[in-house]
Amino acid sequence: MSAQDFNKLAILFPDEVVTHSYVVDIALPSVDGAPSGGTFALITLDNGLDHRRPSTLGPNTLIEFGTVLQAQRERAGRGEIAGVGVTGKPFFLAAGADLSAVKSLKDREAGLWMAQLGHDVYSTLNDLGVPSFVFINGLALGGGLEIALNANYRTVSTGAGALGLPESFLGLVPGWGGVYLLPRLIGPANAVQVMIENPLSNNRTLSGAAAYKLGIADALFEPADFVEQSLTWAARVLAGTESPARNNAVSEPLSEEDSAAWDAAVVRAKKFVEAKTSNASPAPARVIELLEKGKHYTKAESFAAEDAALADLMQTPQFRDTVYAFLDLVQKRGKHPAGAPDAKLARPVTKVGVVGAGLMAGQFALLFARQLEVPVVMTDIDQARVDKGVGYVHGEVDKLLAKGRLSQDAANRTKALVSGSVSKEAFADADFVIEAVFEELTVKKAVFAEVEAIVSPECILATNTSSLSVTAMAEDLIHPERVVGFHFFNPVAVMPLLEIVRAPKTDDAVLATAFATAKALRKTAVLVKDAAAFVVNRVLLRLMAEVSNAFDEGTDAHVADNALRPMGLPMTPFTLLAMVGLPVAQHVTESMHAAFGDRIAVSGNIQALIDAGKKSLWVTAEDGSVSIPEDTLALLTFGNTPSTSEELLLKTQDALAEEIGLMLEEGVVAGPEDIDLCMILGAGWPMHLGGITPYLDRVGASERVNGKKFHTA
Repeated sequence: MSAQDFNKLAILFPDEVVTHSYVVDIALPSVDGAPSGGTFALITLDNGLDHRRPSTLGPNTLIEFGTVLQAQRERAGRGEIAGVGVTGKPFFLAAGADLSAVKSLKDREAGLWMAQLGHDVYSTLNDLGVPSFVFINGLALGGGLEIALNANYRTVSTGAGALGLPESFLGLVPGWGGVYLLPRLIGPANAVQVMIENPLSNNRTLSGAAAYKLGIADALFEPADFVEQSLTWAARVLAGTESPARNNAVSEPLSEEDSAAWDAAVVRAKKFVEAKTSNASPAPARVIELLEKGKHYTKAESFAAEDAALADLMQTPQFRDTVYAFLDLVQKRGKHPAGAPDAKLARPVTKVGVVGAGLMAGQFALLFARQLEVPVVMTDIDQARVDKGVGYVHGEVDKLLAKGRLSQDAANRTKALVSGSVSKEAFADADFVIEAVFEELTVKKAVFAEVEAIVSPECILATNTSSLSVTAMAEDLIHPERVVGFHFFNPVAVMPLLEIVRAPKTDDAVLATAFATAKALRKTAVLVKDAAAFVVNRVLLRLMAEVSNAFDEGTDAHVADNALRPMGLPMTPFTLLAMVGLPVAQHVTESMHAAFGDRIAVSGNIQALIDAGKKSLWVTAEDGSVSIPEDTLALLTFGNTPSTSEELLLKTQDALAEEIGLMLEEGVVAGPEDIDLCMILGAGWPMHLGGITPYLDRVGASERVNGKKFHTA
């Protein structure tokens, strides 16, 4: 590719916020009695924006970076420098390509230029004539992390967070060397974790310490003097007194010694993607294809294949849908919730009470203690339950410590913050009390009445109900304005969504405090009206009701459970039922049936399973196949109007379009974007489908049922 082609690409991005490459020459320190290490050229990537705005990598940025690297190569040829390093502005190395800009590339040729430009620039890092280093001082995602992978050596800060290759989550592949370089650096199994498993698990990322443990970096330093420590380490490497455990300069071709491990990693990746996406998204499959074929590729062959994959995927509807879901919903709307009151109204939360000491309560206590760093007190009806709840929290802290996700000091502090009591008098000075008791309205009302008699008038009472009326819960209190729905999703530490429910009397200060608390907990909050089951459970239960109804009418169990595969949902309906627990699911379905009638029918067969003490419809054989045991089948009764897979998929699409249309008419949320956001973050709705309402528009369900699309553009 010619420089002219690169310039043609750059012209397409006139509004790019350029991340500049600033070069400073540093005299390397003398190490271990050796003479001075000479001059080291340190390049700092900086977009000039504040510390909340990560540096991104557009074509103008890459051209400037490449020009600066070329200049260093010329200096190295003249013997002026001993090494080159790259780092970022405070808290960031780089966040990869600007997705909103990449989405604007309308033809495949421009996408190919973008892919080739990244490879052209990054490859220079391995061809400078002197060793290259990248000092990962902060966030490094996608193309940002790939800068580091292309260098000879890497250091990372213990303060660095959000390291990863999220491309398969975003509808792309790690196309600037990642697919070739990472498995050769850290092994194919670890590479599958970083390129496939982490992205498809709520876009999980690595800490600096975790990246070092995997072998992505050669040295780990504290953030206070990270660059200075990294420079000293680089001086030792250049002087030959520091030898990394392995040679980070990737050689080619790949040795076949690890061929069996490579093949096993590919098999593992395929199984994971099938389980997570039902192979409905093209990007993860393309990553696996590159990995599988790449075992025998040279670097040049792999880079060419990465270029082609990126160019192809940039033109897919799944990529454009993912950009809508990720940028417009998760990144923008998720950070600026529709309908949230002025944040200035929020009150401080200095102590939290948790009513209950069971599993869910323990998850709450751990989250509040870790993220808010305030005292958390749990209560229950007897000391044994209290001790068990506090013990659970301490045990989870110990697990985090063992995994390196908490320091010993942080673990000790977190444990010290969590206490228990058999008396709710322990809530007297709490600012925020959340209940985690049985999903029964009379029980929750009694709990809140008891707590209200103890706490201050300003103390917020939050309910984690998944389907009950927050209004009814508050109606008999002296201060009903203090009650707010604060609905988490399980597992609490992992699922990013919080449905914040405003009852008619909930005041703005309470609501603002709820949103501020959600943000401090690192959750994405969506404001919902007090309506039965709110958003996620209402949509999911309508879906589940269609499948259960089809099964009861005589549809084959395998057909019923797999008919929705084209949606790419993270698990099948009957698997979800078993995970939630049949009694819990049935209890919520009965509440929904009471609210919405026959739209959400109660399954007689599910009740028969519950009555017989069955935990699931299926049993799983050693080979992974599932079947219904004969004794289970004998419990069930069926109609004689079975559906085909195609018919059930169509029925479910139409049912979802109807339910969401009704939710919008009722004002449950401000707009369809909020339902999309809730389903993505609370139910694992696939990013590549771009949200549930665009999906229903595309398949025609919105117009079939409601006479119009949810989105006009």
